[in-house]
Amino acid sequence: MEKISRRDFLKQASLASAGLMVGVGISSKSYGNIVGANDQMRIAVAGVNGRGKNHIAGLSKVPNCQVVALVDVDLNVANEQKAKFKETYSRDVAVYQDFRKALENQDIDCVTLATPNHWHALQTVWACQAGKHVYVEKPATHNVAEGRKIIEAAYKYNRIVQHGVQLRSSTAIREAVQLLRDGVIGNVYMARGLVYRRRPSVGNLGISAVPAGLDYDMWSGPAPMRPFSKDLVPYNWHWHWDYGNGDVGNQGIHETDLCLWGLSVDTLPEKITSMGGKFLWDDAKEVPEIQTSIYHYPSQKKIIQFEVRNWCTNLEDGAGVGNIVYGDKGYMVIKGYDTYDTYLGDRREKGPSGKAGGDHFQNFIDSCRANDKSMQHGPVETAHLASALAHLGNIAYRVDAVLTFDPVAEKFIGNEDANRMLTREYRAPYLMPAQV
Repeated sequence: MEKISRRDFLKQASLASAGLMVGVGISSKSYGNIVGANDQMRIAVAGVNGRGKNHIAGLSKVPNCQVVALVDVDLNVANEQKAKFKETYSRDVAVYQDFRKALENQDIDCVTLATPNHWHALQTVWACQAGKHVYVEKPATHNVAEGRKIIEAAYKYNRIVQHGVQLRSSTAIREAVQLLRDGVIGNVYMARGLVYRRRPSVGNLGISAVPAGLDYDMWSGPAPMRPFSKDLVPYNWHWHWDYGNGDVGNQGIHETDLCLWGLSVDTLPEKITSMGGKFLWDDAKEVPEIQTSIYHYPSQKKIIQFEVRNWCTNLEDGAGVGNIVYGDKGYMVIKGYDTYDTYLGDRREKGPSGKAGGDHFQNFIDSCRANDKSMQHGPVETAHLASALAHLGNIAYRVDAVLTFDPVAEKFIGNEDANRMLTREYRAPYLMPAQV
């Protein structure tokens, strides 16, 4: 007898049952929704040395959702988390070192990506091509051009691609954005993103041997192959251009996303400039420790300011990581992932405020089960825009220029050095497909 996968079995069973239910007055579409509501979603979590641990814990709380596989290029990490998983949940989980092997498993419905930034877009495209839904951590892309690729893949293969900006599922933040739409602070014209994180010197550890159990070629993936260094693995790749995007492209994506959302802006800016530098430490970091970027939308009469400070600093109306949105009747302060306050008029009288969280993983699974992009709180289009905004600021910083940008063509005008940074050269065989 030919062996069929769980996915094909459920599909055949659903179709057969749907025919029976249509006969008693329930449409096949309605019955599909009933089956989907009860079907268990099976998840592979990729990258389990940091944020991926939160993926495991968060997804394990979602009803009818089961983590069935862990993926990590470091087998020491993967096997350690496999043992912890067994201890916590009293069942086994599969381990893969090669992400592509996990995609071959037809019983896996969704993948979540907590891998380094330089892998996010390519893994998203591969997963969509393999028929998997995707939850991708911020930033969804490593460069601007990758944003259009993940949008194309999500729609071509009809897959859910959810961006890991969990504040979009916060009840309070969703309420705050609706208040902005309703005019609580009047005509909204400016947003500021704040990332004041205490990031110490990372030192300079130099080159060393690749640790046993780590597939460093796979870790490097589409990025250039550089000698192994603990300055890169496991965490400090964030501060190197080949792999990360600095704090504006790390913590800052939550805030770039909220700046765009709060201003009701759904395009990239027309003017960008950025300044900063390494003022504090002579360490291995390549990215600036201090950075201020400005994104101007002259045709919409809106502007975004973004600040990264990596050491001792003041808070701004209680916000150290968050946003401040300005209108002609007041301003709103959004703190972290779940809190907002408003201040109205010249006297800064206290207006509406709120504090409440949400479950971004639940929203992802609900959207996957229904295969309905309209249900998503962090859809793929916003993933592209929020990530690209950070990338544009970094490009302006690196070329040291005020840049003019065509938000329709998504190209710089009159600066080819900047245009070359909109994409990257991919290292074979980890190539972004010309056609997804």
